[in-house]
Amino acid sequence: MLFSFISHRGLVAAMTLALTPALWAGEGHSHDAPVAAAGPALPRFHAVSEDFELVGVLQGKQLTLYLDHAADNRPVKNATLELELGALKLRPTPHGEDGEFEATLAEELKPGTIPVTVTVSAGAQSDLLAGELDLHADKHADDAAALAWKPWAAGALIAAAGAAVLLSLRARRQGVAA
Repeated sequence: MLFSFISHRGLVAAMTLALTPALWAGEGHSHDAPVAAAGPALPRFHAVSEDFELVGVLQGKQLTLYLDHAADNRPVKNATLELELGALKLRPTPHGEDGEFEATLAEELKPGTIPVTVTVSAGAQSDLLAGELDLHADKHADDAAALAWKPWAAGALIAAAGAAVLLSLRARRQGVAA
């Protein structure tokens, strides 16, 4: 009887601690989950050939391009780029000497998947690179909203299990007393 009493008290204490909201890890405090970025990721594309590797990052109407040699990731110096972004034709300008280029769009791009084609000319080398720019920013917000209910569901499940155990203990105790 004493063991039964102690185990019931221990179970109730453990359930009370589990249901204490202060003990739940809040957003950004879980050590099991990967660290999330502080803000939304900027849309980007990647295009590769045997000679070159290009990454483009879009922020509003500003497009920044990073051009490297595919073999060793060295920035490509003294290159010229001709960019086709869907129906738009752009001539990105070099920004510094480290393989960085910039282009400004007349207006922001519409959501969707946009084909990207870039002609690279660097000295005696010339190449055509292709990729896609995926502009579905709303998807990330929907994913975050879909995950927001999980801590509440876990708490409700723990509370329901605790209530079931307590009701079972009460029914057992009343059966013993009768």
